[in-house]
Amino acid sequence: MATTPERAPRVVKSMPSVELGRDEFERRFRQRHVDPSFEPIEAELDAVIDAAWRGYSEHRKSPRTRKAGAEFADPDYDLSIDWLAARAAIQEAARAHADARSPSRVLVINGSARTEHSCPGETSKSFRLAKLAQESIGTQPGFEVDFLDLSRLVSEYGRVIYPCKSCVSTAQPLCHWPCSCYPNHSLGQAQDWMNEIYPRWVAAHGVLIVTPVNWYHVPSVLKLMIDRLVCADGGNPDPTSTRGKDAARAKQIELDGWSYPKHLAGRAFAVIVHGDVSGADAVKTALCDWLEWMKLVPAGAAGTIERYIGYYEPYATSHDALDRDEAVQQEARNAALSLVATVRAIRSGQRPDPDTGLEPPRKK
Repeated sequence: MATTPERAPRVVKSMPSVELGRDEFERRFRQRHVDPSFEPIEAELDAVIDAAWRGYSEHRKSPRTRKAGAEFADPDYDLSIDWLAARAAIQEAARAHADARSPSRVLVINGSARTEHSCPGETSKSFRLAKLAQESIGTQPGFEVDFLDLSRLVSEYGRVIYPCKSCVSTAQPLCHWPCSCYPNHSLGQAQDWMNEIYPRWVAAHGVLIVTPVNWYHVPSVLKLMIDRLVCADGGNPDPTSTRGKDAARAKQIELDGWSYPKHLAGRAFAVIVHGDVSGADAVKTALCDWLEWMKLVPAGAAGTIERYIGYYEPYATSHDALDRDEAVQQEARNAALSLVATVRAIRSGQRPDPDTGLEPPRKK
């Protein structure tokens, strides 16, 4: 039960300023334009820098806005056009997800950063396993697959997922659904991929994550997405209620009582983790714990696997090891089919949530 303190919530501030002066701002801006092809348009680039400096120095995070309107707590609040577009995409995805006549959608995620289109020069084993899963799901009547390849973060121009700023740790209502931290045009933090990824999670009836172990953890490209999905777990769908990022207001709302809504609850999931030496079990457990915390539903026993491919063998021959390991290939197919069966059961009402009607004593 929430308790309201006798005094206003405390907002702690003690960190040094990060404001840049004009010279340092220009130096950093020009670092992105060192190619000699920019030299003939030096005057034009100077004008662009001047405009960018004004946006930065005036803190114009969301330069294009409109009034929120009657459906929000504060109809006169100026909401970001970017955020409203992301919200509209999520709402459309939610309608598609709820449509009983629609195909069953499975989001298959390649969580590896390795790709032949970047420095590694080679396809990842995760990509190959994810494609096996995709093919298995594609053979099932009434199913369609959305393939999300996170390795594009390291190989595509302008493709980026910015880090979570941990608004939720200040107060849950400060974390908006969808995330309103980006784009931040004044800081040049644009082209955030998450505004496209959120609707893909929302539309999915099932999610399958395939990932390697990188230093006992998931790869950084996958962790970026995981962290930015925190707003799906308790996130505030109304930024006007906190007047944007008003920390004190958000703290008071949480202390007055917050429901911590689970925006992705009820979707099924499967997880495939592979390593070469150690850590696969810990990564699988962490992923499953995260997904279940968000109230996603685990597939059957075949739907969560951790395996070692080429155990203690050279990295250089790891694809040969995967070629030989027909068992792990079949396990990837089985994980996909286990997820398909779980999605079917959920959508037909044959697998009700056993926690329905139970009131959690700890909302967070």
